Amino acid sequence: MDQFLRPLEQLRERHSSKWRRYPTDVLPMHVAEMDYEIAPQIQDLLIDFIKRSDLGYLGPVPEIADAFCGFAERHWGWTPDAKQVRIATDVSVGGVEIMRAITKPGDRVLINSPVYAAFYGWLREVGVQPYDVPLIPDLETWRLDISGIERAFQEGVKCYLLCSPHNPMGRVHERHELEAIARLARQYGVVVISDEIHAPLTYTDQTFVPYLAVSEDARETGVVITAASKSFNLAGLKASIFVTQSNTMAKLLGAVPPDTHWRSSLLGGFAMAEAFANCDDWLARAVSACRANRDLLTRLVSERLPGVPYWVAQGGYLAWLDLSSLNIGENPAARILEEKRIALVPGIDLGADYGQYVRINFACSTEAIEQTVAAIASYLP
Repeated sequence: MDQFLRPLEQLRERHSSKWRRYPTDVLPMHVAEMDYEIAPQIQDLLIDFIKRSDLGYLGPVPEIADAFCGFAERHWGWTPDAKQVRIATDVSVGGVEIMRAITKPGDRVLINSPVYAAFYGWLREVGVQPYDVPLIPDLETWRLDISGIERAFQEGVKCYLLCSPHNPMGRVHERHELEAIARLARQYGVVVISDEIHAPLTYTDQTFVPYLAVSEDARETGVVITAASKSFNLAGLKASIFVTQSNTMAKLLGAVPPDTHWRSSLLGGFAMAEAFANCDDWLARAVSACRANRDLLTRLVSERLPGVPYWVAQGGYLAWLDLSSLNIGENPAARILEEKRIALVPGIDLGADYGQYVRINFACSTEAIEQTVAAIASYLP
C-alpha cells in the first residue's frame, strides 16, 4: 500500500467534513482537502506534543515567521519582514478581521467570480457588500479583468479580496496583472487582501508571484493571508498568518485584535512552522501527485466528455467544468449527487451566474477521478 494515499475504505474512517457530510455511499469530491497522508515530520511533531501533554494556549511563536520567511525566499525569491508576520486562527478569521479593521458596514469589497464560496460568507459576516468583477474566460483559462477592476476602484470600493492563485480556476496570476492592480490600488486608495493559501501548490512549469513581492505599490496597499492548511493538508489544526511589508499597512492593521493570535491553535502554529521549515520534499511529492492527477483528468475529460468546457489548472487540485451542454438540469451537482452518489461543489456556490458549473477536487486516487468522469459521462446525449 502506498502510504501517501490510503485506500478508500480507510479514508472513510476519517472525521473531517469531507468524510462525514454525506452518507458513506457518497464519493466526496467537493471539500478542498487532499486525501494524502501528512508529512512524517509533522506527524512526529504532533505526537511528541501530545505525549508530553503540551497542549496549552498559543503563546509567542517566532518559529512561524522565521519558517515562512525562509520558505518564501526558497520558493519565490521573496523575503518578507518577519516582524510583520502575524497569526490568526485561519485565513477566514484573518480575512474577516482585516476587513473589519479597514471597512465599515455597507462598504463595497471587490471580488472576482467564480470564486471561493467562503468569500461571500466573509463579506456577510463583516456587513460589507460584494462588488463583482467576474473573470474573463478564454480557451485556456479565466483572466482578471483589469479594466473592470479599475472601474470598481473608481466607483469607490474600499477593499479588494484577491484570490491568488485563483480558486476554482487554479489560475496563477501573471506579474504584469498584479503590477497593474497594485498601481491602481495605490492610485485609488484601495487595500488589497491577497489570499495566497494555494500558492505552495503551484506547478513547477509556472511562476507564482506573491502580491507583496510585486512592487512598492503592492507593499503600500497589500496584506497577504495564507497558511499551511491547504498545501500541507492541515486544515483541522487552525492556524494561519497575515503578512504586511510596509509601515503604512502595518499601522493600518494595528486595528486587528490581538486575540486573533491567542485564539489560534498551539498544535497548528507549530505544525505550520514545521511545514514551512522542513517539509519541502513532501510538498514536492504532493505537487507532483496533483499534477499527475490534473493530467489524468484533462485526458479523461477530452476523451469522455466531448463538448464539456474545462480549463487546465496551473496549480492546486481543483477543476472547473461547464456541464451546460449535458442538460442535466438546473443544478447538475445536486442531480449527480442524488443519482450517481458523487459530491461535487455546485457552481452556484461560487457565483450566481455559474449554476451549470461544478468544481471537482482531484487530490485523490485515480480510481475516484475515473469514477467521477464516468458518472458525468453517463449524461451524454
